[in-house]
Amino acid sequence: MGAFLFAAMSLVVITMVLLLRPWKRQNTEHEATAREINAGIYRDQLAELDRDRAAGTLASADHAQARNELQHRLLDDAALLEIKPSQAQRSHHTTLLIAVALPLAATGLYALLGAPAALLPQQVASGAAHQSTAAEIDQMVASLAARLQKNPADTKGWAMLARSYKAMGRFAEAQAAFARIGGGLSKDPVLLAAYADVLATQANGNLEGPPLQLVMAALQLDPDNAMALSLAATAAYKRKDFPVAARHWQRLLKQLPPDSDDAKWLVKTLAEIGAPAAPVAATASVAAAPTGDARATSGKSVSGSVSLSPQLQGEVRPTDTVFVFARAMDGSRMPLAVQRARVADLPLKFKLDDSMAMSAQHRLSDVAEVRIEARVSRNGDATPAAGDLIALGEVVKTGNSRVLLQIDRVRP
Repeated sequence: MGAFLFAAMSLVVITMVLLLRPWKRQNTEHEATAREINAGIYRDQLAELDRDRAAGTLASADHAQARNELQHRLLDDAALLEIKPSQAQRSHHTTLLIAVALPLAATGLYALLGAPAALLPQQVASGAAHQSTAAEIDQMVASLAARLQKNPADTKGWAMLARSYKAMGRFAEAQAAFARIGGGLSKDPVLLAAYADVLATQANGNLEGPPLQLVMAALQLDPDNAMALSLAATAAYKRKDFPVAARHWQRLLKQLPPDSDDAKWLVKTLAEIGAPAAPVAATASVAAAPTGDARATSGKSVSGSVSLSPQLQGEVRPTDTVFVFARAMDGSRMPLAVQRARVADLPLKFKLDDSMAMSAQHRLSDVAEVRIEARVSRNGDATPAAGDLIALGEVVKTGNSRVLLQIDRVRP
């Protein structure tokens, strides 16, 4: 705005100079022309007097008297040509009037015909535009809703209205509009995922039940649907099914720019649950296997029992989560297999095998020895935290079926 005002003032000053210079020069030129004409006339009259005396038609005394009178008239006329104070004042007043009126007239015309809002701060102008745009959108959505009341068979219109309501945060109305789409909903993975998101939002973030059914239907139609993968991973994470959550997040990670904030968040979250950030191809048994059950596997396994020390019985609740997992001896912190249970299940007979793998490329059956550990998580988080109850790891050969663990100490 400052640059614009400076440029405008500069143009006004230049225009004033160009306009006022001819005005002042006109008075000066007029004065000079009048004097020259009068002086020429008197010179001609003096020359004529001199010729009459030389011809003898005018006596010397008369010549002298006429010459004196002519000189007096010349002096009087010269005095009359001097600019009177009132005339000078009128000239200055005219100049001042032009100097004041011209900028005021330009400002008034700009206010009337120009765009004064462009001189306002950007956020003010954009705020007004935003309010106008929001009002226009509300009007368009209201018009669409009114049209659909007269033509309820327009499934595409209901789909458009449902997604519009969702984008506007009007989730109850979006849910009602999704329900009016009809059979076309089951054939569109994008609509299925959006509907699931609306239902989960209406249920305070709970994805279990109808929302998750819609998500799985969307993934059946499009296994790479980003919203459906995100919702499926979130649902699995909330129920502590970390292998399934990792599988969905890894597939979603392939679709994101590596430097994006979403990709960085996924890498961090996968690390917290002990899963690799690189996308992996999960086996069918890993994708379908629920945690906590003993399942048949074609690879090697490690089994045994885990119990809780009597001294720590008062430190836990029956609903606290128990993790039993196997780690490779190469120093990697990612578990090769994980089984989840509850404190109420202790003492627990466990069995770790490839069906519980976090990654199809890091399996228990591929190593000769593993370290078996157990941990009670007070908050149900897969990431170890201070205050968790743990059992020190025991190194055993894969295939061992008589591993005994006791959770008997607190993690510092």
